[in-house]
Amino acid sequence: MSLDRRRLNTFLAGLPVLAAVLPGMAAAQSRKDAVVLAMVLEPTSLDPTTGASAAIGEIVHYNIFEGLTRIAMDGAVLPLLAEGWQASGDGKTYSFELKKGVRFSDGSAFDANIVKFNFDRARAADSTNKARKALFDNITAVQAQDPHTVIIELAVADSLLPFRLGENTAVILHPNSAANAATRPIGTGPYKLENWNKGSAITLLKWDGYRDAAKVKLRRATFRFINDPAAQVAALLAGDVDCMPRFGAAQALKQFQGDKRFTVAQGFTAGKGILAINNRKKPFDDVRVRRALAHAIDRKAFIDGALEGLARPIGSHFAPTDLGYQDLTAVTPYDPDKAKALLKEAGVTTPLNVTLTLPPPQYARKGGEIIAAQLAKVGVNAKIENVEWAQWLSGAFKGNFDLTVILHVEPLDYMRAYTDPNYYFGYDSAKFRGLVATLGATADQKEKFRLWRDIQRQLAEDAVNVFIWNPSQIAVYRKGLRGLWTNSPIFANDLGAVSWAPPG
Repeated sequence: MSLDRRRLNTFLAGLPVLAAVLPGMAAAQSRKDAVVLAMVLEPTSLDPTTGASAAIGEIVHYNIFEGLTRIAMDGAVLPLLAEGWQASGDGKTYSFELKKGVRFSDGSAFDANIVKFNFDRARAADSTNKARKALFDNITAVQAQDPHTVIIELAVADSLLPFRLGENTAVILHPNSAANAATRPIGTGPYKLENWNKGSAITLLKWDGYRDAAKVKLRRATFRFINDPAAQVAALLAGDVDCMPRFGAAQALKQFQGDKRFTVAQGFTAGKGILAINNRKKPFDDVRVRRALAHAIDRKAFIDGALEGLARPIGSHFAPTDLGYQDLTAVTPYDPDKAKALLKEAGVTTPLNVTLTLPPPQYARKGGEIIAAQLAKVGVNAKIENVEWAQWLSGAFKGNFDLTVILHVEPLDYMRAYTDPNYYFGYDSAKFRGLVATLGATADQKEKFRLWRDIQRQLAEDAVNVFIWNPSQIAVYRKGLRGLWTNSPIFANDLGAVSWAPPG
């Protein structure tokens, strides 16, 4: 799915070299049982069951909190808190056998009743777990058959349930700590929260009571938040951070590839980068206007200008790694004349003045300028509004926006994003919800692939959003650091697998 190595090397060879680093700079850590990671966004909470932000999962998933299943770096679904599972013939009942001897970092025991509490809480009428509403609304009953067996019954069969239970929104919280997990998280993972210096960094400390503590090599991990690309480069070169798993300054990669102190790795993601459209607002409630916006965007120019070419164009809300992926970029190709004609047909008087809300990542800030320039060519004047991440979550993500640029990183998230009319861009289609329901009840693999194609095509033809790019993942880290994910089927940093190579 990702760009091949030869193309990456060609790209890197054409980049300007940054100024040389002064000799004698100290590494981020003098001890090799600690690591400093740089992240673009700081989470507003540490409870992934209450927020959809991938920034939460990047810190707590697999580290503080665990789920019944684990999604591996290659996308495979593996046991975690569950030893194994079985599905009934109709796909509506799942039996999970739980791992024995598991404890939370406060010493309390994990068992089937804890799982029942979490899933009943997530599917309750007053649930705060809106990020996976479609998943938990489909659960009709949860039974603790015995201390180590959980039975989950579904309204509609879902063959992807084990995968979905491996995402960060399905992690297991202890009942006594669930209400305070946003700031005082307690989980079954190998790390505990040591400190959260708001606006700067979060530090995790190894929990010695973890069931597999001997396998965990890092005693301390610090996440620093650096959303400015130039500052990311400076922090790595100065030795202030050891790695950036999702590097944002693609124009600086040659500097790192040519520096023997660093490794540059390229991998895939499940991300879908979009120009999100508020379908509730006029004139965007008219499909002709949304299609006009889609025809106004030159995907290749965006990818080359904002991402240094390190991405693939997409035409619907599926990534090339998703099951049933279909390239639908031809449904709304770049065609400014078509865009103008559709706006005229819809009765839109130009210039049409709109607001383009941009969160901090470079793909949004730099990409937003490219999008605004392209929209201007068809008579849409997009006033840029730069906001911080917390402002985006409390504003645009609550539906208070015209247009915004954002990267959806969760795999197969079409269920959540497009079946809920209350989701931030407000798509409301009974036909689409019917397709998703039919897919969930279908066991035949050929029929599933047909339905996946139909689901993608409807999103593309309805131009719910402007589907633009699927990013490659670029990681930059110090030589000797091992175990980091180079691919991201979900956004996580599994610190329990990370270590420093022994010297020499």
